[in-house]
Amino acid sequence: MSSKRKTILFIHPNFPAQFRHLAIHLGKDANYDVFFATKRKEGEIQGVKKILYQPARQPHPSTHHYVRPLEGQVLEGQAVYRALQALKQKGFYPDIIYGHSGWGATLFMKDLFPKSRFVCYFEWFYRAHGADADFDPNEPLTADDEARIRVKNSGILIDLYSCEAGLSPTHWQKQQFPPEFQAKITVLHDGIDTDYFKPNPDNPLVIPRINLDLRTVTEIVTYVARGMEPYRGFPQLIETIGILQKRRPHTHFVVVGENRVAYGKQLPPGQTYLDIMLKKVPLDRSRVHFTGRLSYDEYLKVIQNSSAHIYLTRPFVLSWSMMEAMATGCVVIGSDTPPVKEVIIDNYNGLLVPFFEPEKIADKVEYALDNPEKMVKIREKARETIVKNYNLKDLLPQHLHWLETGELPKTFSLNRKKAKGFAAKLA
Repeated sequence: MSSKRKTILFIHPNFPAQFRHLAIHLGKDANYDVFFATKRKEGEIQGVKKILYQPARQPHPSTHHYVRPLEGQVLEGQAVYRALQALKQKGFYPDIIYGHSGWGATLFMKDLFPKSRFVCYFEWFYRAHGADADFDPNEPLTADDEARIRVKNSGILIDLYSCEAGLSPTHWQKQQFPPEFQAKITVLHDGIDTDYFKPNPDNPLVIPRINLDLRTVTEIVTYVARGMEPYRGFPQLIETIGILQKRRPHTHFVVVGENRVAYGKQLPPGQTYLDIMLKKVPLDRSRVHFTGRLSYDEYLKVIQNSSAHIYLTRPFVLSWSMMEAMATGCVVIGSDTPPVKEVIIDNYNGLLVPFFEPEKIADKVEYALDNPEKMVKIREKARETIVKNYNLKDLLPQHLHWLETGELPKTFSLNRKKAKGFAAKLA
């Protein structure tokens, strides 16, 4: 790198989001001046200067509902533009701009800083058919839904056109983008800190803050998500717990996540999927522990003590939590949906189950609980998969190189033929 300090600007309304590892690393690097444009006042990273912005108003209620999200994105982009324009007048001009596409915050960066290298994190492209939107047969799409979803990509398409390069964390997520733009997009995961997320049998599941003490429990089934919603299989989880409670009187269940909808359609005010499912499926609440949001250290305790970890998702964005659980040596019982199957091979580094079939999910959880010897190898292969393919120590330097040059990084992949042979022997 040349002796001249480079200026990098991250853009994401939620600080630091997917840019946490990069921002922490670059904030310590004397070769960089690091800025982060965000709406979130909370949180600080050493060496990172926050630039706060706030949209002037909300989208107008009279705006056509197809266009209302785009109006919100334009207002977001306008707010970022104005905040940075004031700095530009004082001499601020970033060498690299790296923003998360889809919020609108990045829309006008190429107009304000035409000479900057502008790259985007492309997490998801919305499709009416073939992914998340039409996955549930009980929720058929209307013509209105199809039109709304098509228009929802407007801001993302502007970023695809404007940026020099883009990045998606998985091949599945990249494949959602229009073929004519995929040449611009590199696949590179954010990376999992495998030095932090690792097995530790000597870290008992005791969280005094929420009065949780399971140090004497021998079977703990875990589930982690940001919210409690159909996108992450929460209704199927509760039905699965109901089935397993009848079969296994000593098993405890730890459900990590907030009682809200993080992805998908919102419920009417005052309603939650937790309340709906608990009315539908009566549970022995003494053996089901809803933790709410946890700190990283508390969350790590949960997955380090997991006897079996359930991860369900529609064909959508793959959660970091699944890979963190694998790195920690969990036996992941995952939905046989495309984002999961990119990482998990059945009976090799995890166990796959049908998303909509709680009975089969319960059967597979029982199989894992009843066969701890067989699970040892699966736990080892789960961690090995993350250490070899998604290790932060390996991917962070590649990410930095891509930011600087746009060159494709070295990529990893599972030897699927070899893995399936291993799985057949294990079965």
